[in-house]
Amino acid sequence: MEAEQAVLGAAILEAEIIPQMVENLRPEMFYARQNGEIFSEIVRLFTSSAPVDFVTLLAAVQDAGIFSTEEEAKVYLTQIAETVPSLSHVNTYIKIIGEKYRIRQLMQAAKTILEQSAEEPDADMLLESAEQKIYEIRSGRDSNALTPISSVIIDTYAHLQEISGPNKEKYLGIPTGFTYLDKMLTGGLGRSDLMILAARPGMGKTSFALNIATNVAKKRKIPVAVFSLEMTKDQLVSRILSSEAGISSQAFRTGELSTNDWEFLARASEVLARSHMYLDDTSNITIPEMKAKIRRVNQDPSKPDIGVIIIDYLQLMSTGKRTESRVQEISEITRNLKIMAKELNVPIIALSQLSRSAEKNRTDHRPMLSDLRDSGSIEQDADEVLFLYREAYYDKEEGDSAMAECIVAKNRHGEVGTVNLAWDGAHTRFTDVDYAHDA
Repeated sequence: MEAEQAVLGAAILEAEIIPQMVENLRPEMFYARQNGEIFSEIVRLFTSSAPVDFVTLLAAVQDAGIFSTEEEAKVYLTQIAETVPSLSHVNTYIKIIGEKYRIRQLMQAAKTILEQSAEEPDADMLLESAEQKIYEIRSGRDSNALTPISSVIIDTYAHLQEISGPNKEKYLGIPTGFTYLDKMLTGGLGRSDLMILAARPGMGKTSFALNIATNVAKKRKIPVAVFSLEMTKDQLVSRILSSEAGISSQAFRTGELSTNDWEFLARASEVLARSHMYLDDTSNITIPEMKAKIRRVNQDPSKPDIGVIIIDYLQLMSTGKRTESRVQEISEITRNLKIMAKELNVPIIALSQLSRSAEKNRTDHRPMLSDLRDSGSIEQDADEVLFLYREAYYDKEEGDSAMAECIVAKNRHGEVGTVNLAWDGAHTRFTDVDYAHDA
């Protein structure tokens, strides 16, 4: 209580202190409801660029009905302003409030876990729920608390300032490395978005996903986690090195590398080894297992948090539970992937198969949303749906083997359309068309 009153009193005495309070505190972090409501009014005044002092705050708390009478409001505000121990120690008071709030969260989480343990017979579900609660507290989030709009407005203002400032690239979407695709996706991969990348087998969807992963990890220095349920880690690395070193995938399989190939391979390996890419080839992995592995990396203070997650591919995943049908299981998986993207605040790219309908009874084999295999919930839960298409896959004589299309069929944040790409099958990589022509 003393720390809460000291912080509020300091805001009345020294307006310059308010920005650091707003940055580190939220109204729900105050133990006393009255103190939290006063802080909400300070935030509101600060957000509207109004002066914050004894007179303006007194009028604000009166209008908000926080105190029964004007005299009661005057007495309390005067008391907290007069009893501030030291303005220079405000950071310490803020830290105390935050620590006590986290302890209360832990107490509530422990109580909830005990209650769930008496009702939930599934140990895996209990572990996932408990781990999630602790992770949210550690991350500074509280999924159980209602958030006042004043707090969200502050966050929105801060975000707008970030994306309009000199370092705005840091706060916009994560660039995929494909210029025209990034433009269509309004800056790249949106944080907390679920992107579905779908294509028929052999169209290059794994290669495209690995190209994005390499671009993000190498050029943007953002950690990427790749969960491959089909290929081994060795196979993934061979694909990545083939693309990055410019060595044909055939040479990787046969071991027929020239002296130059070994030099290119050494350079590419050195660069990639410094990047933060994590590979996992656990077959039949479940979403709780993925989240646990991501959290273990994120909780290591010596490592930056995972920024992008890639899953290859959706139809090989399992919920770990019995379901009535495969369609129902895929629906649950896509819904939980979207939840995971939101909880971790990272983009998730999930690869998906297409049904054979794209190849039957149609002269134009370009995929459509209705071709997504197993469930309509894939389209429903996804923020973006991308299809890969190469005409030469169907017509080797007429189609240009070096050309590909990335069809943005759904885009929750922008336009839909087609992006032309260049396909280099020998090195399993896609590039921007202009870049390929310049080369």
